[in-house]
Amino acid sequence: MPFVKKLRLGVNIDHVATLRNARGAAWPDPLRAAILAEAAGADGITAHLREDRRHIRDADMEALRAGIGIPLNFECAATDEMQAILLRLRPHAACLVPEKREERTTEGGLDVAGDEARLARFIAPLREAGIRVSMFIGHEARQIEASARIGAAVVELHTGLYSELHAEGRTAETEAELAALREGAARAQGLGLEVHGGHGLTFDNVEPVAAIPELVELNIGHFLIGEAVYRGLGPAIEEMRRRMDAARAALPLP
Repeated sequence: MPFVKKLRLGVNIDHVATLRNARGAAWPDPLRAAILAEAAGADGITAHLREDRRHIRDADMEALRAGIGIPLNFECAATDEMQAILLRLRPHAACLVPEKREERTTEGGLDVAGDEARLARFIAPLREAGIRVSMFIGHEARQIEASARIGAAVVELHTGLYSELHAEGRTAETEAELAALREGAARAQGLGLEVHGGHGLTFDNVEPVAAIPELVELNIGHFLIGEAVYRGLGPAIEEMRRRMDAARAALPLP
């Protein structure tokens, strides 16, 4: 894939639903947040329909599919139930993630290499339905290569460890993890995969990741929804967009 100067921003609106569900009310409405995000310059909307429906619910996915004008990235586990919902709704993209009931958020990447045959069977009908399938993985070569073999169009590299190391001020380890993300992104692009990134990204740590030239899209959610409490969702997205664009503008053209 050729170098893309403008990095896409996907906004994850899961935790608007978390806030709604905490009160058992009808608001705040995830669809309204998605529409605001679109108006603020988001290039796509991400939502994770979990098995336990702890935040986003089936009706939310229906509303998002019908109510936004930008691509919907449907995150889910690779289960029969989710495959059936994907084939019915036919979102722009499906990002397959590991999922455990006891986790607070997605921990680590999907083990594509350890579940290659099943995942290949799982994504085949999605590809036939025109859904772009992404694998949420770590930067390890074996996971990237397995994702390419099973026919995924995209890999989303898990930036969670980088984000944690950055927050803890562990500079040398942060740089090493960033270098590993760069290497993984280059490897994935070399195999013909589109490369995305996400998890734990904030205003403070996004620019080094945004400067990885092979990346095409970042998906950011929890931080933006939290920051919206202070400055509003639109301004939070606009500031993230500004920082991503600044990092990208500093890159030399190939």
